[in-house]
Amino acid sequence: MPSYGIDTSVLVRLLTGEPAADFEATVSKLTALRATRTEPILAANIVIAEAYAVVQHHYGVSKAEARRALRSVLTSGLIEPAAGAAVLEALDAAKEPGLTDRLILIDHAHLGAVLLTHDRKLAGQPGAQRL
Repeated sequence: MPSYGIDTSVLVRLLTGEPAADFEATVSKLTALRATRTEPILAANIVIAEAYAVVQHHYGVSKAEARRALRSVLTSGLIEPAAGAAVLEALDAAKEPGLTDRLILIDHAHLGAVLLTHDRKLAGQPGAQRL
């Protein structure tokens, strides 16, 4: 049985509920798919970062609201973050570095790589180093 992951368009529908018909169809299809399998349906960090930016820019959602909404969707049982609990911790962190930087750091950690950066706040995180 194949694994499944979602793209940004699916996550944005789940976050916004808009358009309503697409939202309802998305939830219905994901629920049906989820009922037939034990493996989670995954959201990659790039999808999470893109959806975070989209809901702020196109829907006027604050950063804090976007993080709360993402956490709610990613812990709903319908979909899960591909990078696991570290993503939920990143969503809960309200101070710098921001969510997208934290997701980049998580991706590098999964690759076993130290993240090189010019960003001072990001460089202060475990697994990152100032270049």
